[in-house]
Amino acid sequence: MKITKVRTAVIDGNFPWVLVRVETDAGVTGLGEAYWGAGVAELVHRAGELLIGDDPTNIGKLVFLMERCLSGEGAQAGATVTAISGIEIALWDLLGRAHGLPISTFFGGRFRDKVRVYADCHAGETPDPASYAEKAKAIVAEGFTALKFDLDTPNPHAFDVSEDPHARRQWVEPYSRVIGAAELRWMVAVVKAVRAAVGPDVMVAMDAHWKFNVNDAIRLAQALEPFELVWLEDPVPPINIEAQRAVTQATRTPICTGENLYRLEGFRELIEKQAARIIAPDIPKMGGLMEFKKVADHANSYYIPMAPHNVASPIGTVAGAHVSAAIPNFLVMEYHAHDVDWWGDLVEGGPPIVDGFIALSDKPGHGLTLNEGVARAHVKKGHSFFGDEP
Repeated sequence: MKITKVRTAVIDGNFPWVLVRVETDAGVTGLGEAYWGAGVAELVHRAGELLIGDDPTNIGKLVFLMERCLSGEGAQAGATVTAISGIEIALWDLLGRAHGLPISTFFGGRFRDKVRVYADCHAGETPDPASYAEKAKAIVAEGFTALKFDLDTPNPHAFDVSEDPHARRQWVEPYSRVIGAAELRWMVAVVKAVRAAVGPDVMVAMDAHWKFNVNDAIRLAQALEPFELVWLEDPVPPINIEAQRAVTQATRTPICTGENLYRLEGFRELIEKQAARIIAPDIPKMGGLMEFKKVADHANSYYIPMAPHNVASPIGTVAGAHVSAAIPNFLVMEYHAHDVDWWGDLVEGGPPIVDGFIALSDKPGHGLTLNEGVARAHVKKGHSFFGDEP
């Protein structure tokens, strides 16, 4: 069996979902997904050209080949790793379909048959904490036992965030901005309202998107300690590991980070210095399933849980769920398309997420079949559907 083609289809969801299909001369195909970003689909095609004529089951060798041959493209980070990730996921799906086995089997089998997901809720309809609480109750009513809100959203106590583009730019400048006393009280009020709305047993996380300086991140994390968050995500920029470590060690609110790191090399110092309590790689971005397993195994030696960041379609989500089922230190996986009402329709057989969990089947590969009618209806303008004319 030899690879004959690597194709892409970019689906216009809440993010551009870059689907990757690997085809073979035996008629067996694999379907994967790469994280969205400028130039990713083009890099998938360039990387895929290197694999034509190769045996698709030699996944480790093929990933090594792509990394080495694309070293001039920045193959240790950025869009190139993301493109390789999408191909790698498709290869694991292909391997499973060729042998009649689910992806999780190739990673040592399952610790669990159901993978918990958390709903990313972003914010309330208004900055009123009661609006956040209302949304939280609605999410829990749908069966979710875990959810997350953003705390770096526009609010009455921070920068002016009117419709003026310059005012919106002020929201993110400077990068590590100061939390004022009134804004801190607002953040605490939001978390208090959400916790009261969902009760003590629901996992509640909060995200800050790298917005704050170390002192204010510590103030915020300590102020949120009474509400027993499952984590506070990215309160400081991700580049300085010592700064991350300072925040982590100063609070009993668990600090989570990792969505902007690549490959095991990008996570090693974070893990070994125990600069975060929870690690959140984005699987279709950071290197793929095999690389995620390496990171998870390394984190497990420090007893650190894994909570994969995820903004993917059902393809990337369920593929990630397979490897998440195969690690002992899995905590929960993100679901970031709650507002996309056709997300589950993108695949046949019903939505993959039911009552806040993905129940893994024993079907070959990731077990999903793309609903081509739905996919074609949502192809991003200017892109083809696996080679069809756009």
